[in-house]
This record gives sequence, C-alpha cells and structure tokens, in this order.
Amino acid sequence: MDRAFLTYATDILGDTNNGLTGYQIATFCSNYAVDYNVNIPCAAYPFETDVPNKRTALNKNLLPFSDEQQFAIIRDLCELPTFKDFEPATELKHRLFTRYGNLSKEKISETELVQKTKHWLEDYPEALEQYNNALLKFEGDIYKRNTLDDMRLSFEFLVKGLLGNKKSLENQNAEIGQRLKEINISCELRNMVPTIIKYYTDFQNHNVKHNDNVNENEMEYVIEQTSIMMKFLIKTLGGYER
Repeated sequence: MDRAFLTYATDILGDTNNGLTGYQIATFCSNYAVDYNVNIPCAAYPFETDVPNKRTALNKNLLPFSDEQQFAIIRDLCELPTFKDFEPATELKHRLFTRYGNLSKEKISETELVQKTKHWLEDYPEALEQYNNALLKFEGDIYKRNTLDDMRLSFEFLVKGLLGNKKSLENQNAEIGQRLKEINISCELRNMVPTIIKYYTDFQNHNVKHNDNVNENEMEYVIEQTSIMMKFLIKTLGGYER
C-alpha cells in the first residue's frame, strides 16, 4: 500500500473534528500490534513530542504493518460507529476496496460460482462491468442499495444481450419462456425460470428500487441467485460451450 494512500487514509481517520481521538488511535493500534505481533512507535497517549498530531501518530503506527494488515486495519476503522455518518470515511472505504481489494480475505468474488460467472459474462461486457461493480460494493460493505441495483442491471443487460431486444427485465418472461421451449427445455424448468425472475424483480422493486430497504443478510443470497440464473441462461440461450 503506497505512502500517499496511507496519508490520505490517516488524514480522514484522524480528522480534527470527526476522526478518532489520540487516545483511541493509541489504543486501537496497540490492540492490532498485539494481534499481529508488530511493534509500533506510538503505542501510548499522549504521544512523544516529535509527533505533532494524531494523524501523524496513526500514519507512523500503520507503517510497520504488512499491506494485508494495513488493509484490514483501515477497513475496520472505517466501520467504527464514529464514522457512520462521515461521508469521507465512506469514500475512503470505497477507494480502499477499489485500489486494494485484492488484499481482502474471504471474498465472495473468489468463490467458484462467482469466478465462473465472470468467465461466462466475458461475451457480455456491459453485464460484466455491472456485475464487477456490484461485487466491489458488496465486499467493501458500502453503498448497499447500489450493490443490488448493479446486480439487477447486470442481469438485465445479459438478458437483453441474449434475446437481442431492449425490454426491461420485468417484460422478458414471455420471450424467455418461448425461447426455452424452442430448445426443448422441460416444461417444469420453463415455468420455474420466469417465476424466479418475477420474484427477483418483485424483491428488487419492493425492497431496493423504491424503498431502499436492504436487508444485509439477503444480499449474498441475491448475488448467488443472480449468478445461478445467469449461468443457466447463458448455457441455454447463449449456446455457451467453452
């Protein structure tokens, strides 16, 4: 993680009016130092006289940690209640995942299902772009409504590409059913897929599009369900054989 980004991050997290106090910086960093078995220069508050302010102390404390550890610490600090309504901290977390998301552990983007979905979407660049946007926001735990908006838009772009039309996702069920019938997909599956899509769009409209009512426990399921539907439609309607 480059020094410029660390300076940017510590300026926000140590903001004079909205950031962590000097005591909090010393305490949090000391806890991380114990967890990661790292020595830090500013483990006690008040800081030494050669440390002019709390932002400098936080910056100095982060330097001894590895890139992966720095990523985890900045992410955790951004998620503190202190920063709940502090927009610069939200933007910091977004940029952290945009630039250094590869340092995150336990990412949904590394699961086999999601990796394969990305591969299947290579021939549908608009859908792939929105799919990646949704994953980035989900893993960054930011802009939750936009995560599901992007996932829905990705699915809609894919269906438009597969069917060669410009209809909204809600208005694609009849044609999907007909196309599946033409390629001899069983009656049960032909009925199942449009039903799932109807519930999918109803969920989006009722909980995301109009009410911004996002249940975090449901988000991962929606991403996985979208991926499964994409796989099925690409392999049937798109004739995917690679």
